[in-house]
Amino acid sequence: MHKLLSAIFLLLGVASYAQIKGKITSSTGEGIPFVSITIENTYTGTTANEEGQYELTAKSAGKYIVIFQSIGYKTKKVAVDAQTFPHTLNVELADDNYQLKELTISNAEDPAYEIIRQAIAHKKENSARTGRFEADFYSKGIFRVKDLPKKIMGMKVEAPDGTLDSTGSGIMYLSETVSHITFEQPDKLKERIIASKISGNDNGFSYNTAMSTYYNFYDNYVEFDIEMVSPLATSAFSYYKFKMEGVTFDDNGNQINKIKVIPRRDKEPVFEGYIYIVDNSWAIYAIDLDIKGYRMQQPFLETMNLQQNFSYNAINKVWSKNSQTFDFKAGAFGIKFTGKFTHVYTNYVFHDKFEKKTFSKEVVFIEEEANKKDSVYWNAQRPIPLTDEEVTDYTKKDSIQTLHKSKPYLDSIDRKHNRFKIGDVIGGYNYRNSEKKFSFDYSGLIQLPGYNTVQGWNFDSKLSFNKRNEEKKSYFAGAATFNYGIAEDRLRVSGWLTHSLGKKGGSLYLTGGNTIDQFNPDNPITPVINSVSTLFFKDNYMKLYDKTFAKLQYSKEITTGVNMYTSVEYMRRRALLNNADWVLIKNDHDYTSNNPLEPDNYTSKPFDTHTLYKASIGGTIRFGLKYITRPDGKITVGDNKYPTLSFKYDKAFAGSEKQYEYDFVAARATYNTTFGNKGDFGINLKAGKFFNADGIAFTDFKHFNGNQTHIGTGSTYLNVFNLLPYYSHSTNDSYFEAHVEHNFKGYIMNKVPLLNLLQWNLILGYHQIATPAYKPYQEFTAGFDNIGFGKFRMLRIDYVRAYQGGFQTDGIMFGLKFLDILD
Repeated sequence: MHKLLSAIFLLLGVASYAQIKGKITSSTGEGIPFVSITIENTYTGTTANEEGQYELTAKSAGKYIVIFQSIGYKTKKVAVDAQTFPHTLNVELADDNYQLKELTISNAEDPAYEIIRQAIAHKKENSARTGRFEADFYSKGIFRVKDLPKKIMGMKVEAPDGTLDSTGSGIMYLSETVSHITFEQPDKLKERIIASKISGNDNGFSYNTAMSTYYNFYDNYVEFDIEMVSPLATSAFSYYKFKMEGVTFDDNGNQINKIKVIPRRDKEPVFEGYIYIVDNSWAIYAIDLDIKGYRMQQPFLETMNLQQNFSYNAINKVWSKNSQTFDFKAGAFGIKFTGKFTHVYTNYVFHDKFEKKTFSKEVVFIEEEANKKDSVYWNAQRPIPLTDEEVTDYTKKDSIQTLHKSKPYLDSIDRKHNRFKIGDVIGGYNYRNSEKKFSFDYSGLIQLPGYNTVQGWNFDSKLSFNKRNEEKKSYFAGAATFNYGIAEDRLRVSGWLTHSLGKKGGSLYLTGGNTIDQFNPDNPITPVINSVSTLFFKDNYMKLYDKTFAKLQYSKEITTGVNMYTSVEYMRRRALLNNADWVLIKNDHDYTSNNPLEPDNYTSKPFDTHTLYKASIGGTIRFGLKYITRPDGKITVGDNKYPTLSFKYDKAFAGSEKQYEYDFVAARATYNTTFGNKGDFGINLKAGKFFNADGIAFTDFKHFNGNQTHIGTGSTYLNVFNLLPYYSHSTNDSYFEAHVEHNFKGYIMNKVPLLNLLQWNLILGYHQIATPAYKPYQEFTAGFDNIGFGKFRMLRIDYVRAYQGGFQTDGIMFGLKFLDILD
């Protein structure tokens, strides 16, 4: 009985939100997409869908003035006497012809420049009018793919069932969000997500929230992964030319100026398109701007179009944003992707100020049952009606999900998937139980082999296990790695186990076994680069030792932005000698030894075999960190306004010999920020000190990330030196290390004729080590990033000069960022 009563009350609640609905068409009868519809002098509104269909909520029967507004069409007011619901109101909009005939255009300057000057002069007050508000927010996101092949570069491409048709085209992702937001400029947000829906996934939560969707063109920069210069920036005239396209008048008699935005230089982070400015108030009436992918330094993105519509409230004389859409086109390998996000803002309440505790570190809160809302709720609350295509996608994918969650289907799929074949011994095998949510994986024997002078050719294989408990929000996972070196004729086995103790319980991590490790635990040279360097150039820079160990670690988030860990470890360490000297290309010099302290002595060892225990405690503090609260856990959101601090203390004890025991403290500070359109700045500072460490093993020294291969990896060099020998400055005393890098992101190169066609980014850097035993070592670097062709820009090149009490050496570094994928 209580379920029946609940359903009746729900239906009564739905009925109380009656609808004015219909279709908006042009003079040719075609539907006009994404028209903004509002009730005059209110903040009740909606947006039409892609086919021009709309549904406007009216809370009671009565007379209304409904305003229809769209870029390129004359704004239309329609008087409505809605006594019964749903009330059908179809509307035809006329093309808006912006007239120039009444304007006097001098030869000296286009009148658009004076309008933009006025808009810039008044942007602070116009922005402040809508700087603090509450509103209801709706977002819909859709991604489509076209011509998706069955294989790319020989690798099979699989899309979820029901996604694609026979041509490889269809909707890949469709989701909606309903929330209530509280916002204060420039970036304070509190969002409560009431409903979230993903096509084909009734257990997921949509990521298209209000966070990072506030594009304010009154600001100097608008962020799209890169700081784009606003047409109303203080320095706008240095980046744009403007052209008056004409004027029109809305139904309130406001003169709307249509201004074409033209980039002065093509390769800079600038927009192009149109901005509409209201005369006298100089407020933004509408935005219709394009962003080219290469201007965002996103080569796979072709174009992105952003449209914003603002409506006028005669009561408080405020132009407020009621709708926003941006759609994009992207592609690679012949595959085309398109996407569109639509945002609707309704029921504004503007505030002069907020209480101090209004905003906190929690920026988004997702209600427990947000992803469980039924079709009755969505039909009542969804401000934009679904298109036929979207209805079909929901129906099809939700039906497929129901099938896929059934036990008979899961069992049948698992039986097919788990079928073992003889070839799996070589190629790898995966076993899963979808109902109980666990899986085993065997990586096989066909892995990319490595080569070093200790093991010769060496091969890896791996076994792993994973199990999740959705109710307790915990997981248990483990793996075992098998490594065999031919020349050394030794098999090493190591493994790890990790167990999450739930949302607030922290994590346990147990590792152990026998491994072959680099002296520097940061692994400054990757196996791929070392193999090439060794086989082709006879430069065996990787220095290795044998370790048998067991380690238990516990980590936990103490509070938002503060993470701590503690661990205890047993180690037995043994030095190793070279066992292989094979090379593909002969040359005159011999391999160096495996002793980093005596590279020309092939029998000496850097330390004696010993055992040691080590206890550690450490943590990381990330200032300004915020978070999203979900029913299944918490997701942190970074903030580049503040540095990140890390610290640790190591206590080595109970060694087989007293000399191997020591104490060590270290701290680190990192900071990354963006200076408007002038590029990205990063700094990494480290310092540490050993105590009672005169006789410790070389493995425990502080080693610095040198490089002797002239090959760099990674997108930044904020933790490496470019020409420093790997173990030349290792220390068991105190040290200070600094890395600074600034990537201008085209700020300088884009202004140089001809060179701007390259789309390269100038990068300047500085690196330093200071230890008691040596004069400070310094590197100055200048180079270019974003090197490549077309959409593939994975290269970097730097010139480096090194100093230590005077000039030491110089060289060229070649950055191959794609090598990160191989290691």
